[in-house]
Amino acid sequence: MRAFPFAILGTAAGAAGSADGPPAILTFALIILVVVVFFFFVMRPQMQQQKAHRAKLAALKKGDQVLTGGGIVAKVVSVDDDYANVEIATGVKVKVLKSTITDVVPPGGKPAND
Repeated sequence: MRAFPFAILGTAAGAAGSADGPPAILTFALIILVVVVFFFFVMRPQMQQQKAHRAKLAALKKGDQVLTGGGIVAKVVSVDDDYANVEIATGVKVKVLKSTITDVVPPGGKPAND
């Protein structure tokens, strides 16, 4: 008796000339099942997370406290289409890409990495 994975490989290799292999529709259905499971457990949650992040960036406004990709916690001074001017210390303002802002810190809260 062969181990299970090797039995499938042996059956698939021998199925070219014999009719005792698994039906083609079963093999096709298995591939479709793997794709569907991959979509629902990997792709869909990632797409929802990206959608939520884009919504956060679109709702960014003056006075919000944000966490940048570099780990800097800053206060938003102004926002335009692609950039945000943030204040990282008193009197120190930096212009950052909105796409590099990883999180909006709730008022009085701590960022995710603290």
